[in-house]
Amino acid sequence: MSQTEPTRLHRIGWETPDGLTEELIRSVVEQFYAQARRDSVIGPVFNRVIPNEAWPHHLDVITDFWSSMLLGTGRYGGRPMPKHMAIPELSDHHFQRWLSLFRQTAEKLCPPEIAELFIERSERIGNSFRMNIAMRRGQDITHMSPLERESPPWPPKD
Repeated sequence: MSQTEPTRLHRIGWETPDGLTEELIRSVVEQFYAQARRDSVIGPVFNRVIPNEAWPHHLDVITDFWSSMLLGTGRYGGRPMPKHMAIPELSDHHFQRWLSLFRQTAEKLCPPEIAELFIERSERIGNSFRMNIAMRRGQDITHMSPLERESPPWPPKD
């Protein structure tokens, strides 16, 4: 196999940054969802849709998703869109909050290069999901643009 042929751990177009490990992915997933479940905007949705006893399995599935996405492990084989479509209250407000909390978690736990990889992928996924959901709900998506990043709840320092 040549150096340019993609494999599960070596894909064409980008290299896996040093320090991006299964353990770091698991840590980001666990800390994000711990915070998300307590959040006033998205917590009620997560807590209604995922029963408390199902959280360990859900964390395993989401860790597999991110491992497949960032490390190319291929462990995730699910179909997340139907599950998200089944949540009638999902709106841009929910996606914006999800992305904000996820970004904060990645920036807190990861070196900058890895945090940016998590953030870029999460923003791409979140915007794709919201557009897909809007389209399936019969909304006109021709004028939808990517979500703007949520402003911090405090004034930024100069």
